[in-house]
Amino acid sequence: MARSTSKKNKCSRGLQSPISRKKLHSSTDFGHRNYSLYVNRVLKEVIPQRGISSHTLDIMNTLINDIFERISMEACSLMCFRNRCTLTLEDIQKAVYLLLPEKLAKYAVTFGSEAVQRYVQS
Repeated sequence: MARSTSKKNKCSRGLQSPISRKKLHSSTDFGHRNYSLYVNRVLKEVIPQRGISSHTLDIMNTLINDIFERISMEACSLMCFRNRCTLTLEDIQKAVYLLLPEKLAKYAVTFGSEAVQRYVQS
């Protein structure tokens, strides 16, 4: 039988390592970014008198991270398919068009391009 090459973290006397003692089911773990502050800011700009619960913020954060991950994976696949080493704007735009419905993708690309232009100009 072949032995596995990975080693497990073991501490003396059966104590957990500091890594395994962290929260296990938080939506902001695993390297994902937390967009709660930005969601709140946009909500206050659109409807100043309304608020949002923390559970709803967690759901929105998960949704944003999921869409971001899907777009980045699709863009990476397109980049590899074209035998390129650099991720370009066209790869990201094509990934958005492939993943989102037609009208939503059109608006996403338009508003994203405008946001990048405003950032470059500032």
